[in-house]
Amino acid sequence: MHPIQQKILIFANEINLKRDGLRQIGRLVGESHPFKISYHLKKLEEKGFIKVDKKTGEIKRANNEEPQKGLFLAIPVLGSANCGEANIFAEENLEGYIKVSRNIIKTGDGFLAIRASGNSMNKANVNGQNIEDGDYVIVDSKKQSQPNDYVLAVIDNCASIKKLLLDSKNKIISLTSESTENHPIIFIHETDKFLINGVVKYVIKKPTIS
Repeated sequence: MHPIQQKILIFANEINLKRDGLRQIGRLVGESHPFKISYHLKKLEEKGFIKVDKKTGEIKRANNEEPQKGLFLAIPVLGSANCGEANIFAEENLEGYIKVSRNIIKTGDGFLAIRASGNSMNKANVNGQNIEDGDYVIVDSKKQSQPNDYVLAVIDNCASIKKLLLDSKNKIISLTSESTENHPIIFIHETDKFLINGVVKYVIKKPTIS
């Protein structure tokens, strides 16, 4: 998902298109061009992530209640993220949904599924599971990240799954790998433009074909 769309989703229930206008919404999410805000709002509405009340201008985040009924959760798959160097572009790319039993994942509000690409997190431990190439990584897009969390980060419009470390004294954020191989650490200053799109909560392993 595009970083601007992710930011709009965060504030979706607080904004009103008629009251605030495109420029005010742009200031809220860090985008100065109203045309781009209009474009991303349209894309989010087309994908079913938001609902815009045509009379009042209120923007609400869609609950997606329809696919969430019954035994299974329907979790949107938003493309891939690298588990290596951050070189997979994080453009909006809703590929569909995966259905996951509620006995595996208890709740799905704000959850996104990302396909892992690469092996830089094959020694990570997410509820006893590592992250390998082809696995589905379930990300909670509403959860605020904390140091030592595994996160979905977007840097220079590229998506990457890494472990988040914080050096408060030097104002440096580190995104590190946990792998059987050597992968470079990504060092970010806290004033740099980057986005943490959510915290990794579950890993659905790629099926093994015998």
